[in-house]
Amino acid sequence: MIKSMTGFGKAEFEVNNKKVTIEIKSLNSKQIDINTRTPALYREKDIVIRKELSDKLTRGKVDFNIYVENLGDESNSKINEPILKGYFKHLKHISKELGVATDNSTLQAAMRLPDVVKTEYETLDETEWTTIFKNIQKALADINEYRINEGKALETDILGNIKSIKELLTSIEPFEKQRIETVRTRLTDNLENLKLNNNIDENRFEQELIFYLEKLDINEEKVRLANHCEYFFETANQPVSAGKKLGFITQEIGREINTIGSKANDTNIQRIVVQMKDHLERVKEQLLNIL
Repeated sequence: MIKSMTGFGKAEFEVNNKKVTIEIKSLNSKQIDINTRTPALYREKDIVIRKELSDKLTRGKVDFNIYVENLGDESNSKINEPILKGYFKHLKHISKELGVATDNSTLQAAMRLPDVVKTEYETLDETEWTTIFKNIQKALADINEYRINEGKALETDILGNIKSIKELLTSIEPFEKQRIETVRTRLTDNLENLKLNNNIDENRFEQELIFYLEKLDINEEKVRLANHCEYFFETANQPVSAGKKLGFITQEIGREINTIGSKANDTNIQRIVVQMKDHLERVKEQLLNIL
């Protein structure tokens, strides 16, 4: 199975007169890279959240957000009445001495002075956290489903390109025999053009020719390339997505294609090698987003 690193999950619910929205977004990354944005009330659970994200998502650049909207009439911010009254009394006294009238602006000025508005920090209710954690798991299930569906589309493209490489490999064979004969003819013609007056050791020439042609033999590379492609299919069909492993197999496929190209000595085979490289580059690009 091929699973993408790209995904999105969301959960919305109400708890304790609050509307809570949880959003999780993931993109491709070599390792797990988690960024969390949570209200101060839930900050103590950051380690728990990170562990759950790491266990469930494995790899990727993950953005985790919790948004909270208060649905009740109560607010955490309270007016400190004794301090406000004290400020207003002093301001009224000063205004009287200066001969300035006291009005609403005096009260507004007092409201902006230090410690008039105080914030009461609430403690986290474990029952509330239990509800939130269940919805985090729900959002993770959504993002996992998203990754699987995204992976199916990637799988079609990736395996299609590997299949094309295998098909191109079989198309090399007709040109391979012709290539050997072409090389033999070219060497013989070049030797005759040297006009050595038949001072040639035929046996030695045949030995050198065989040795040279063996260096151009690509049969082993073809066998290894076919095996690597089959191994790629087997790994892609495993129950667990293995993007890194597929990346390593792709490297081996690339080595064999490059070796075939360097030994080709034939324009037709080199054209086929270029097409193979094109398909392989598409696979490499797609694998960057595979879990």
